[in-house]
Amino acid sequence: MTDLAVKLAGLSLRNPTLLASGILDETGGSLLRVFKSGAGAVVSKSICLHPRTGYKNPTIVELENGMINAMGLPNPGIEEYGTEIAKAVKSGVILVGSAFGKDEHEYASVAKEFEKHGAAAVELNLSCPHAKGLGLEIAQSAEAVEGFTRAVKSVVNIPVMPKLSPNVTNVANLGLAAERGGADAVVAINTVKAIAISAELRTPVLSNKYGGLSGPAIKPIGLRCVYDLHEAVDIPIIGVGGVTTGLDAVEYFMAGASAVQIGTALRTRGYSAFRLICKEIQQFMEKEEFKTVGEMVGLAHE
Repeated sequence: MTDLAVKLAGLSLRNPTLLASGILDETGGSLLRVFKSGAGAVVSKSICLHPRTGYKNPTIVELENGMINAMGLPNPGIEEYGTEIAKAVKSGVILVGSAFGKDEHEYASVAKEFEKHGAAAVELNLSCPHAKGLGLEIAQSAEAVEGFTRAVKSVVNIPVMPKLSPNVTNVANLGLAAERGGADAVVAINTVKAIAISAELRTPVLSNKYGGLSGPAIKPIGLRCVYDLHEAVDIPIIGVGGVTTGLDAVEYFMAGASAVQIGTALRTRGYSAFRLICKEIQQFMEKEEFKTVGEMVGLAHE
């Protein structure tokens, strides 16, 4: 009998799939709907201390193998969003809050509010590739990753999970920095910095010019980052990037991830993505005679 339940950095999840930040996570109702659709947990949209408008349209470019987005991290601020967190948590949702800010103090303040409103853990968005001063600059500095992680750990009692960037020369060093800062797990990866150009208009399509590429196109990059991190850190890894099928998830497990996040796949598979992917994971496990997800973690390194 196969068992999809996993324990991850102090969290007990019914299965190893989580909703990725930035997808269908703007309200308590949408978070609840995703959780009821089969996700093991859900990650909120990235929230900062004060309301943020984001970029003007166009903000999304759809591709055959993914999408590029440059939303600019729009959000109502943690005070307003707190009511949505409370709605989701009250309904039984296991929620991971995604926090960002302009400095360590803001990250810590937002994380503390997430905990106050009932979040089970906090993910630190240290790696947005298109928001100046709010992501990639932090993600490229091991000192900053360690310092921001430590600052948040000092004010909350829930697990802290920095989200790392693929837009760096050595992701393992950043994982080690997060671990030194007290991280309970790391999340890899955020989107890949990209651009789309209209030949007819002779200009970049997105209003911000640059955006973050997600979806199947980045899966090999995500797998490589998870593989490198597994060789370096002793804390759990959550794999993100192009997980569309159960076999995609299994590949991440074997690279070293203990769980995976799903985002762009909802565009093609809808809310049923979580149940379908879990079913496909289970079918693989039964065929290959694995009883738990943990038995697959890191197998590609042996």
